[in-house]
Amino acid sequence: MKCSYYLSPTLADTSKIAEDLHKSGVSNWFIHIVSKDEAGLHHLRRHSSNYLETLDMVRDGLIGAAVGLGIGAAFYALVASLQPMGSTLPWIAYAAAIAVPMGFGAWLGGLIGISNENRKLRPFHNALEANKYLILVYANKREESKVHAMMGRLHPEATLVGLDPHFYNPFTEPRLV
Repeated sequence: MKCSYYLSPTLADTSKIAEDLHKSGVSNWFIHIVSKDEAGLHHLRRHSSNYLETLDMVRDGLIGAAVGLGIGAAFYALVASLQPMGSTLPWIAYAAAIAVPMGFGAWLGGLIGISNENRKLRPFHNALEANKYLILVYANKREESKVHAMMGRLHPEATLVGLDPHFYNPFTEPRLV
């Protein structure tokens, strides 16, 4: 799925855009709105973005897991070469020597990610601070052109500001328009 980023100036415009997207066949599950005005979105029953979209928890958790894997592999190599408890150490001990640091790294990375804004949203940070609404529209390739055409025709107030062909990959950056 691709993600299109539209910037909308007001809550009323954002709500109308969500209605029109829904009428054009886009499910509510594929329309998420990033905003500082969570109460307004909830009042109008609009899907606000979730923590996976707004925080860097997944990306930093994966980085932490990779660092933990490296530390675990180094510890495994050290234990395997020195054999401090003899050569009768069971395989589960070696597996734990890798899994425990990897799990700890993922946990610690996730905690760090909770305190950071998602890197994909950083280009739009100033607009969100200025009380604008960022609409994330997820669509497959055949629906994407229909969404862009409808938005251009019915909602000139909303600006297409970015496209992300791999939104689910936390290491990609959106292409700014």
